[in-house]
Amino acid sequence: MTSTDQAGLPEAGVAAVAAAAPAPARRPRRELAAATVGSVVEAYDWTIYGILAPYFAEALFPGTSPTAKLIAAYLGFALGFLVRPLGSVLIGRLTDTRGRRYGLTLTVGLIAAGSLFLAAVPGYASIGLAAPLLVVGARLVQGLSVGAENPSVAAYVTETAPAGRRYFYSAVSYGGVVLGSALSFIVMNVLLGVFGESGVEDGAWRYGFVFGGLLGLTALWIRRGAAESAVFTAAAGGAAQGAALPAGPGARGTAAAKAPSPWPVLRAHLGRLAVVFAITSGATTAFYFVTVDFPSYAESAGAATKEETSAALLLGMVALLAAMLGGGKAADRFGALPVLRLGFAGLALGSVPLLLAMNAGQVPVPVVTVVLLFLLGLPLAVSNVFAGQLFPPAVRAVAVGLPTAAAISLFGGTFPMLAELLRSAGHNAWLPWWPALTAAAALAASWAVREHPVSVTPHA
Repeated sequence: MTSTDQAGLPEAGVAAVAAAAPAPARRPRRELAAATVGSVVEAYDWTIYGILAPYFAEALFPGTSPTAKLIAAYLGFALGFLVRPLGSVLIGRLTDTRGRRYGLTLTVGLIAAGSLFLAAVPGYASIGLAAPLLVVGARLVQGLSVGAENPSVAAYVTETAPAGRRYFYSAVSYGGVVLGSALSFIVMNVLLGVFGESGVEDGAWRYGFVFGGLLGLTALWIRRGAAESAVFTAAAGGAAQGAALPAGPGARGTAAAKAPSPWPVLRAHLGRLAVVFAITSGATTAFYFVTVDFPSYAESAGAATKEETSAALLLGMVALLAAMLGGGKAADRFGALPVLRLGFAGLALGSVPLLLAMNAGQVPVPVVTVVLLFLLGLPLAVSNVFAGQLFPPAVRAVAVGLPTAAAISLFGGTFPMLAELLRSAGHNAWLPWWPALTAAAALAASWAVREHPVSVTPHA
């Protein structure tokens, strides 16, 4: 390993900090569970708001037009995206100064509190404009939390996973996002099956948020019992073996008072920040295209109805999880970069021809969804921990979180709107080029860094 990577960024001293860390009492399964369960909660709570919005908009938002009410509800969804970068800095900084476990418990606690608050907020008929303001406020809190959840998990898994299974742990923990999204649709179907559409509109939608809150409290309990990262403990001042920084929001760790500003270190790592931004942009654009917009795209292209495409996506989700788990195992054996590059190369070169063939009736829609989501699963499997290894422990959560949240906000949060604008202008055929181009940019960015630029665990 050289003292700089291909982006010309310094690494001196990071391996020494890792080597100085005390050998922890290993509980890798508990640590993996703590990382994964929060990803499930994050994805569930983020998705359930979007799919319940048509049912609670009438009760919580003002106006005489059902469409205007729904647009207002979706505005709350969009604002949550906008504050993600801020959350990645504010809460990510706490993760970097007070401990990984502190950040993990804080993020999932705030997400759970937001869901329970949404379940209990009175309707517009009862408290007037206070109702939508409270809803938006809860979503802003959840947006701040979600902005820091993924980078906090990335830092924790990077530092606690066994050296030979680090990328497999990355795949499992990030797979919680897929499971959480699927769980939200399961809960929605249960609500509709039990209460019917009118019953959900009359107030049963609240049970969806109650379930999210209870799921979050369960995750909070699991995370409070997880061990602190030994790498963080060593970097924070060489605490004794097994020591953990306090998990409560009011507690302070010894590192908080001593930690210098992260900005000089971040400025020294601008190249790596750009790499993480590019990689996340490629992955999130493909994800939102396939999982959110694809039914509308396929219907507009005359390839399938929305219902047929949505059914095909269930099979695609299985392929996504399989690719993530297989990609994680492959990365542990051959390295993360080959796996990441294979996925992005497939998306960059194969998306447009595959979708054109689908539009021409030459390739069935289920085959397209399986291929696209399988290719996407490869970079998703490794990107979290790979990004974590690009930065030293003192800024790891903020450094991963800031470009990740910015990319998701810019490329993920805006993609459905961009897709509708292009479709309304008669340019539905242009859509496949956007995920293909962002995947190509991610592939190019991956050549700016080398494999394993930072030693991260004392037992590596």
